[in-house]
Amino acid sequence: MEFGEWNIYYKEILNDFGFSREDDERCAQLLDEILSEEACLTLEDLSKIVGFSDKFIVFGAGPSLKDHIKELKESRDLKDYVLVAADGATTALIEERIAPDIVVTDLDGNLDDILLANLKGANIVVHAHGDNSDKIVQITPYFTNVLGTTQAQPLSNVYNFGGFTDGDRAIFLAVALGASEIILAGMDFGEIVTKYSRPNLPDITGPADEIKRKKLQYAEKLTNWIIDNENVEIINLKE
Repeated sequence: MEFGEWNIYYKEILNDFGFSREDDERCAQLLDEILSEEACLTLEDLSKIVGFSDKFIVFGAGPSLKDHIKELKESRDLKDYVLVAADGATTALIEERIAPDIVVTDLDGNLDDILLANLKGANIVVHAHGDNSDKIVQITPYFTNVLGTTQAQPLSNVYNFGGFTDGDRAIFLAVALGASEIILAGMDFGEIVTKYSRPNLPDITGPADEIKRKKLQYAEKLTNWIIDNENVEIINLKE
């Protein structure tokens, strides 16, 4: 998705949620400055790292995640796929002794598990938005192999491939990396959240609040845009 087209969705999101473009831009600039001092990844670097396959599996943190992981382990050789975890889904993969190749995160998942995945070789795609600047400053320097993203105007070291939530942004990233096939696991787009997306949830699952439901609606809308506009096969195991 080109930025001009994404900007139409972005303006709608800003208005719908009351987010601040200026805060997003400020945080993106902060991430850009941090990455300029580190050995950050470019899109070309990441493409070479995951160039062993053009087949991807994107793991979301929905209630079907664990069932889908079990299904995939039984039916497919995961070594044939680039494995992309959307933030909190990293924890479920770690529990199943699966190391993702990429973690897409705005740093509100289980950071210990994301750091562990990074130590095991996962490339980390850190997303800057208006209210995570403290974590950007505190956590980003601990990662290696980092690529930065924003939902605002892209910068020298910070990309915008499209996407709003970690889940649909991971799908846009896979498209940018040349995916011909993307399997979606744990991408429910429903009204139930899990402890993987909400680590402080008292139970394994619970009802999504209004804001989370709206975010998932946008995630589904943007995923459908990919289905309609990109030359990639999308297979959602939930369907």
